[in-house]
Amino acid sequence: MIELEELTKDYGDVRAVDHLTFTVRPGIITGFLGPNGAGKSTTMRMMLDLDNPTSGRVRIDGRHYRELRDPLRTVGALLDAKAMHGGRSAYHHLLCLAQSNGIPSARVREALDTVGLTPVAGKRTKGFSLGMGQRLGIAGALLGDPRILMFDEPVNGLDPEGIHWIRNLMKSLAAQGRTVFVSSHLMSEMALTADHLVVIGQGRLLADTSMTDFIAENSRSFVRMRSPDQERLREVLHGAGIDWVPGVEGALEVVGEDAAHLGELAARHRITLHELSPQSASLEEAFMRLTAGAVEYHAHENHRPPAAAEPEWGADWRKKGS
Repeated sequence: MIELEELTKDYGDVRAVDHLTFTVRPGIITGFLGPNGAGKSTTMRMMLDLDNPTSGRVRIDGRHYRELRDPLRTVGALLDAKAMHGGRSAYHHLLCLAQSNGIPSARVREALDTVGLTPVAGKRTKGFSLGMGQRLGIAGALLGDPRILMFDEPVNGLDPEGIHWIRNLMKSLAAQGRTVFVSSHLMSEMALTADHLVVIGQGRLLADTSMTDFIAENSRSFVRMRSPDQERLREVLHGAGIDWVPGVEGALEVVGEDAAHLGELAARHRITLHELSPQSASLEEAFMRLTAGAVEYHAHENHRPPAAAEPEWGADWRKKGS
């Protein structure tokens, strides 16, 4: 279990993390979401004692991280897949981690096999692709067989097979009763992986709830109805006291009603339906709606910089053909 209590981090006059309080519980996958600059990486670094908080505290199974005698046996983390010596082989990179944490060397082979890197165990890591480096970082997190796993963008650089593998790995770890905390910008993948969500914006807690409740509370759900006799369908809905709004391509959108109830209502009035479909927002839509006011950088479509924005040497450079 990971417990944050009023965790705060200031960099001069800038507050990166603002009194965060939440608990990451075992047995489920907790997703950690937020726009760029929200303070996610800073929070995870403070969890691992890589940054000191300005105030507040973090407890890992009731203790501060620095109090853990062999930290890799308690917490396994992937924060930066490039954090390895390029001159070392994959095997020796993990062996160094194992020896510094009192982990038997046999675990190195087991971890390499788990992530699929046994065939390249003897190769230097400087030649690894992004995906291979990511797998090696995950192997390092698993090395001590820890009760708590923390992953920052774990699917970055992985191919579809690798993404499917890491998703199932995290689910398996949670099913074993371990604490799994994962940060990612890929909403579609998070929707398939996480059971619970912690969402922050501008360093502050915005949501701490289940995936289902988060989408329901931050989106608009409705039932889309389409009939060859739309006018009569409107009359029947109105007569039943059911409100609707116009939808795309002439459909009706009904909020607050069950699809089965609407289908039975249409059947009683012998109205043919070409569509009766419940619609709910995706995790991405719900996330965008909740965090709209906490986004630090906004891009603008169809925006062209003024001509004066070009460096003064630009015209001469083109004339010279350099």
